[in-house]
Amino acid sequence: MEQTLSKNIAHPPTASLPATQAVAEHPFISVVSPVYMAEFILPVLCERLTSSLEQMTERFEIILVCDGSPDNSWSVMQELVQKYPHLKIVNLSRNFGQHYAITAGMDLARGDWTVVMDCDLQDRPEDIPMLFAKLDEGYDMVVARRINRQHKWWKRVTSRLYFKVFSMLSGFQLDGSVGTFRIMSRGVVDAFCSMRETYRMFAGLIEWLGFRTGFIDLQHSKRYEGQSSYNLARLIRMAMDGMISFSNRPLHISIGLGIGLSLLSTIYGGWLPTVTITTFIGGLVLLNQGLLGIYLGRLYNQTKGRPLYIIDKVLIGAAFTAPNAEEDRHG
Repeated sequence: MEQTLSKNIAHPPTASLPATQAVAEHPFISVVSPVYMAEFILPVLCERLTSSLEQMTERFEIILVCDGSPDNSWSVMQELVQKYPHLKIVNLSRNFGQHYAITAGMDLARGDWTVVMDCDLQDRPEDIPMLFAKLDEGYDMVVARRINRQHKWWKRVTSRLYFKVFSMLSGFQLDGSVGTFRIMSRGVVDAFCSMRETYRMFAGLIEWLGFRTGFIDLQHSKRYEGQSSYNLARLIRMAMDGMISFSNRPLHISIGLGIGLSLLSTIYGGWLPTVTITTFIGGLVLLNQGLLGIYLGRLYNQTKGRPLYIIDKVLIGAAFTAPNAEEDRHG
């Protein structure tokens, strides 16, 4: 069945394996989705994902990672794993953040190809075959560009501003119309999982890898239920994390400001009151010290060697054969 989707992508032979063993040992496609505040979305998500993937292959797995959600998402996931045999569910010990939950899911993914998508159904499971078909053009990864984004106006504005500032300070040109929805080869997933930086930004880390990437325009849907957990404060914090984690440019900019201020003070210093100059220089010094402190703090946290996340439980559906269907792990 898979061969009808792509004539150029080689598939490992599994004809001699029983169906359940082939799924368990070598899934063709893995889907990873972080879960937060989605108890009413999850049944629809699993139904639509299963329907879409069954049209592509019998060898697939759906990995849902509950990121310390305060609602009943984990309870709902435990009911769904009994209903959907291709489902794997993961419960993190606490809320680590979306990008860490994605990392946990990708660490567990075993497919030749891995899809990452949010759980809110703004990205349509029915579009996964279109992402896959685009791979035939020789790409290692295909990313969805969202047409007519259905986010609130303030989120669209702050997101656009974030990506512009991030690109300026990091040197990586990220497209603001792109989210997490994408399909990646085994090589991309393995390379991503080999990077264990404490501060993680999924899109930035993937961009840094530099694999051949294709893009496809897909319709962006309204959130199925509830509201996004990303408020303005979280977006600002994520922006700071991303810019500092991916570049030393903020330090270079601070040096440039210092040099520029020195030149201005030499040329125009006599025209400005002493209090104004002193206050401005003091503020700049405190800014630079704070910036250096953040970089040093990142180094300190990285040297601790703590795991990126802690897994409380993993439950797997009936399609997977394993000695233990429930296990405790950390990553």
